[in-house]
Amino acid sequence: MRSRTTKYGDLVMLLEDIMLLYRVETTDLLLKYMNARTRLSKRRILDHARRYSILNKMDRQIKHLDRLIHISDADCIANLRMDRNTFGRLCRILYARGGLRIGRTLGIEEQVAMFLGVLAHHDKNRRVKFQFWRSGATVSQCVHKVMCAILSLHSVLMAKPTPVPENCTDHRWKWFKGCLGALDGTHINVLVRTDDKPRYRTRKGQIATNTLAVCDRNMQFVYLLPGWEGSAGDSRILRDAVSRHNGFKVPQGCYYLCDNAYANSNGFLTPYRGVRYHLKEFGPGMEAPQDPKEMFNMRHTKARNVIERAFAVLKMRWGILRSASFYPIETQIRLIMTCFLLHNFIRREMEVDPIEMELDGCFSEVAHEDNIGVDYVDSVEPTAEWTQTRETLAMNMWMN
Repeated sequence: MRSRTTKYGDLVMLLEDIMLLYRVETTDLLLKYMNARTRLSKRRILDHARRYSILNKMDRQIKHLDRLIHISDADCIANLRMDRNTFGRLCRILYARGGLRIGRTLGIEEQVAMFLGVLAHHDKNRRVKFQFWRSGATVSQCVHKVMCAILSLHSVLMAKPTPVPENCTDHRWKWFKGCLGALDGTHINVLVRTDDKPRYRTRKGQIATNTLAVCDRNMQFVYLLPGWEGSAGDSRILRDAVSRHNGFKVPQGCYYLCDNAYANSNGFLTPYRGVRYHLKEFGPGMEAPQDPKEMFNMRHTKARNVIERAFAVLKMRWGILRSASFYPIETQIRLIMTCFLLHNFIRREMEVDPIEMELDGCFSEVAHEDNIGVDYVDSVEPTAEWTQTRETLAMNMWMN
């Protein structure tokens, strides 16, 4: 009974707000009409009132939102990058656990749709306010509210990796027992002040931030460290992540696959230097691996390709990651984090992702477990023991 009373109470308050706005608009219209000096001016005032009244505006807002999220999954995916069921679940979790609340004349669905449109198509404020018939201040407020709600669910949306089991039969991963996934850095273009541009300039001349990302075998991200300047090296960022109090934790006995930008050390397995590594070097028409090192590098790159594939899907899904946005750098970093978290949510909730289907290959689902271990890797330094571990893996691949 209380829930029904609350529901009708909210409806009454909404109607009161609409009537108040309509009364203010009518009073303003009468004043303009009475102060108009010519018939032409009065006619223009009346024509404007018929076209842009509050009631007409609300009808268009409802129709636009209905076309986005209620007509078909294809339209919803094209505009918001997720189907209708996934969008509904996202709205519910943001309301129940993220602290997102209904405004006076702005529902949860409309707020989330505005925000997803900004991420998916990198729409500017003036474009979003035109599409949704809202003011620029309202759009800006919604973007920041939804972003904060998603970031507050960081611990819920981040994945928990599981090591490759002994009985694994996946041809990509069965050689890497105890592997948790792969990690790499990716550059994302940002807009910074002129004084900061030399620090954010990459070796290719772009102004970008270097983001360290770690994903599991199912292409879900388990750790993220954005905000580093584009000129920073990948190994330096990894050392910072491992040394942080609440940073990147790698249980002893487990490891991640990395490329040669990182050191071959405890918890981080890299390929052999100076040996064929890229998949195209082992493709059709090319020579098969000739020794244990080439065999190891080929299988290493096939498994580590999961992080490259995750980056590709991520940037295909969110247009805001493909070009610099005009927000302050702090907000840009938080938007990057939001894109990674939403990527995880979509992979969990959507059975078929059209964006992922555009890429070749597929990955199997991986069950999640808690408490992988209690001892963690606390440094990133090459060791003879870990070099011998790589030699053992390579020989095992070659002999089998």
